[in-house]
Amino acid sequence: MNRDIDNIVVDRHKPVRNGARTTIDPARLLSALPNPVLALDGENRIVDANAAAEAFFEMGVAALRRQRIDDLLPFSSPVLGLLEQARARRAAINEYRVDLGTPRIGVERVADVHAAPLSDDADSLVLMLQERTIADKMDRQLTHRGAARSVSALAAMLAHEIKNPLAGIRGAAQLLETAVEESGDRALTRLICEETDRIVKLVGRMEMFSDGRPIERESVNIHNVLGQVKLSAQAGFARHIRFTETYDPSLPPVLANRDQLVQIFLNLVKNAAEAIGTDTIDGEIELSTAYKPGVRMRTPGSTALVSLPLEFCVRDNGPGVPDDIMANLYDPFVTTKASGTGLGLALVAKIVGDHGGIVECESQPRRTTFRILMPMYRAKGGAVQDGRAT
Repeated sequence: MNRDIDNIVVDRHKPVRNGARTTIDPARLLSALPNPVLALDGENRIVDANAAAEAFFEMGVAALRRQRIDDLLPFSSPVLGLLEQARARRAAINEYRVDLGTPRIGVERVADVHAAPLSDDADSLVLMLQERTIADKMDRQLTHRGAARSVSALAAMLAHEIKNPLAGIRGAAQLLETAVEESGDRALTRLICEETDRIVKLVGRMEMFSDGRPIERESVNIHNVLGQVKLSAQAGFARHIRFTETYDPSLPPVLANRDQLVQIFLNLVKNAAEAIGTDTIDGEIELSTAYKPGVRMRTPGSTALVSLPLEFCVRDNGPGVPDDIMANLYDPFVTTKASGTGLGLALVAKIVGDHGGIVECESQPRRTTFRILMPMYRAKGGAVQDGRAT
């Protein structure tokens, strides 16, 4: 084994003192990196890996050292050719948006790949992966917020220009109904009233998008919110569906508006129940919470990066989201339901965005997951209530 790789496989926790100054072992620096990093020998055997690589491949470092990188990648992966190029050129090689998905680590794992020789030994390489999921989430989230702003302007216009004329139409129809006899004409006036009421309700729902008032946020226990949503769903539209809960009991509180959180998760659970359908005998909805540090983004009106460590998921075993609407899933009026308005997910995206969070969907048959990342509540002074972070 060459000396450069030997230098990596050392005690991960012991600091090295150099005179009056304390130096940090390079292996500890590698372990602190959020991106997966692997050291490979000339035969593509894994010699060492950092903590992020262990999480990415769902395998401990001891198990990884018994593997070749070929065994962890899809068949004929372009990464293998990239490694050979790096050895042949004795230089760093990059490849962007490479599909690394396998049944073991997930079918949708796209990453930027960087390979470089280890010092003077061209056969031994360092392989670094930068998963694209988070970066793509940020891009899509900006698109979702732009769509929500467009709906806000449309809602304000509709409320002003349509609701008043609709009230006049309904009033006229009611007067006509009293003047006609019980006949086909009265049925028509009732139809006018019913359709007018339906349009008023639609406009009323859209008015929620134009509410520009600041959100009143506080410390909220997400498990209480999900418990209320589950009870409401089981008493009504999801009474035929089995619920499972996978919660992190030590999760810190979320900084949010409780009523709006209930609205978000009722929409997502209702969508999941409708996707499963009433005729399915094994319908299941899973509610889960987890603490996932590492995601940070700028919220509207602020230049500071905000951490989004709280992950809330609604997962169902329905048929999945059609590919042709996935890219526009959160746009208004996008729906696959015959009687749907297409405003539910648009409203979810707006509320989550107003809270400075991210909403994302991953879908395949019998496994559709809506994942929400949000900031946690910090008491005055910056402390977190459960002591997990400060």
